[in-house]
Amino acid sequence: MRQQYHSRKVGGDQYIWDVHRLVHLSSDLPIFSHPLERLSELDEAWWFTSEDDPPTPRNLAEHVKLVEAAELRYPIILCADGRLMDGMHRAVKAVVSGRAHIDAVQFLVTPPPDHVNVPLNKLPYPEDRPLSDTEN
Repeated sequence: MRQQYHSRKVGGDQYIWDVHRLVHLSSDLPIFSHPLERLSELDEAWWFTSEDDPPTPRNLAEHVKLVEAAELRYPIILCADGRLMDGMHRAVKAVVSGRAHIDAVQFLVTPPPDHVNVPLNKLPYPEDRPLSDTEN
């Protein structure tokens, strides 16, 4: 899986989680069927949220590739409050496929972030990590 981070505002801070760690921490959580209509992030700006990442056709094409490659056999990951932490490409693939539900796991207690207030372009992205079929 390529290096990914989940980032969200919490109060006045930017919390950032390493998705590899989230996958590891959630690996023993029970999988359940989550209604896509309850995934509010599908109706929010998710991928193109900064001037550094504009919604150009080329950027959109990259996400289309990731949606096509997404594997629905892997559950999305929700925080304790039910907000998406990992799996937007899978959720979009499920919507495009006409599904009403997607497999999910949910933390009972949201793990602490890996980084706080670190600019996203300063996070480590190892170049030598191979891609796998668990791409989101």
